[in-house]
Amino acid sequence: MSTVLYVTAHPLDKSESNSLSVGHEFIQAYHGANPNDEVIHLDLYKIDIPQLDTEVLSGWGLLRSGSSFDQLSAGSQAKIVRLGELVDQFLAADKIVVVNPVWNFLFPPVLKTYIDAICVPGKTVKYTPEGFIGLASDKKLLHIQASGSVLSEGPMAGFEFSHRYLTAVSKFIGIPSIDVIYIEGMSAAPDQALTIKEKAIQQAIELAKSF
Repeated sequence: MSTVLYVTAHPLDKSESNSLSVGHEFIQAYHGANPNDEVIHLDLYKIDIPQLDTEVLSGWGLLRSGSSFDQLSAGSQAKIVRLGELVDQFLAADKIVVVNPVWNFLFPPVLKTYIDAICVPGKTVKYTPEGFIGLASDKKLLHIQASGSVLSEGPMAGFEFSHRYLTAVSKFIGIPSIDVIYIEGMSAAPDQALTIKEKAIQQAIELAKSF
């Protein structure tokens, strides 16, 4: 049995979000093909994800300098514990599905906050004199992304930072490859929106059988 971490970064629901509606179809098809697998939905807009703020960074600094955990402030303790829970949950998953819209050429800020929570030296990556080594090489990752313009190719490709960034992070933590489903160009070509979405749904259903 595998564990799938279904990470969504959209404040609306699937009836109002193209990325979430395609993600929902993927998960339904995945359940059908893998009925014994566990799917954990992580709605980034509904969970506590601490920012890497003064309490976190100063707390980590004190721990590195030899202070005990109970010497940290209550705020530092709570945030560091929560960050540890998030990275441990990520490490326990076998497969990751990340679903997001593109806003101003990048994913919503809440997804960057989550990425900061799981990119942890000693947990998902380690540094060596020869460079970094990712420690999450046993995982598969699927990225489902919706954008009003076509960003994966063509004249706007230079403005695509969302999937490119997630690909770089995946390499950083050792995930060997990343599948992607684009739902794009629906604002640029509204008369083709239904066809674009249906094509993405079919791609999601097919990919669910082998993911």
